[in-house]
Amino acid sequence: MTSLHRRVTAAERRARLGRRYLLATAARVKTPDEVTDALIGLHGTDPATVFLTAAARLAEPTVTVVERALYEERTLARIRCMRRTMFVIPARLAPAIQAATGKDTYRDRASAIDRLHKAVGWDERRYTAAEEAALAVLAARGEATAAELADAVPALREQITMFPGKPYQSRQRVCATVLGVLAAEGRIRRARPAGNWTSAQFRWALAEPLPGLPAAEAKATLARHYLAAFGPVTEADLKWWTGWTLTDTRKAIAATGAEAVDLDEGTGYLLPEDLEPATAPEPWVALLPGLDPTPMGWRHRDWYLNSDHTTALFDRNGNIGPTIWADGRIIGAWAQRPDGRVNHHLLTDPGREARTAIESEIARLTDFLGGTRVTPCYRTPLERTLAA
Repeated sequence: MTSLHRRVTAAERRARLGRRYLLATAARVKTPDEVTDALIGLHGTDPATVFLTAAARLAEPTVTVVERALYEERTLARIRCMRRTMFVIPARLAPAIQAATGKDTYRDRASAIDRLHKAVGWDERRYTAAEEAALAVLAARGEATAAELADAVPALREQITMFPGKPYQSRQRVCATVLGVLAAEGRIRRARPAGNWTSAQFRWALAEPLPGLPAAEAKATLARHYLAAFGPVTEADLKWWTGWTLTDTRKAIAATGAEAVDLDEGTGYLLPEDLEPATAPEPWVALLPGLDPTPMGWRHRDWYLNSDHTTALFDRNGNIGPTIWADGRIIGAWAQRPDGRVNHHLLTDPGREARTAIESEIARLTDFLGGTRVTPCYRTPLERTLAA
């Protein structure tokens, strides 16, 4: 039976990539806010990813311009959201994204109190006292690291076993649990890191709690932004990206008014205002960091990734390493050697002009790094080889 839906080919989806994700040279923008709006969020588990993701899409990338948006203007917010993963998102979307994805038993206050009661005998009164003491220190100092808070509040130094019995079991200070809940509630925020822009040791500061939104409304809002950025997408794409149930995913898609289209993977969805065919931009190449939002934006990836290359480019948990793109396809990988030089390897030969463009992008990335050495927090087989 012939489908009545418009067909969107893999070639058309690749044509969207250059412009939608600001990767073609002519599509680059001036501010990190524009980058984050286009991608909804920048993966923030590895702090360097935020800066490198922005740098790949900015006409004139600098560390300073990203830091200004994060820590001075605060138009970008760093929160734990989709799939309980750290993202940097537009601050204006924080209430909706928090309400749509923020449920996390390890950062829910009642669950945290129950866990600490079982682990170290804390009751709600003791938990509240430690929480209020931490907030008082932040109010007095303005900012403090977790270690500084633990030094100032003795109760926060107690240790518990996290994920007992699991392969990733670890010992952790109570401080991490208390701060995680306060951050999830929007009562504190991550301020500047204690080190440079690659550091994961953030200072904490007081914040205004985010306004609450109905979950269904928030999920519809997030789904609309995701479809606008990544469409066409399948139900499986949105379910994987958000961490929702299939039922919630289907409800959210329906609430957007999205229309069905035919993809190689099956039924996809586009917003009604986004149904016009896309045309390819001029030829382009890009060097993207590990965990960049573009390769991590879909569950189904065959239209831009050769499945034979998955083992080399991803770690065992599905985290992608630094990649090289040409005209909507992943064609290779890059890494920094110990001396800081950028090394790369092509899995597919894109032709002479593209190879020349890649050398130019390597020079552009080297200028941005300015001698800073970046090692991805999730290392992949090919990245390790290139970095050796």
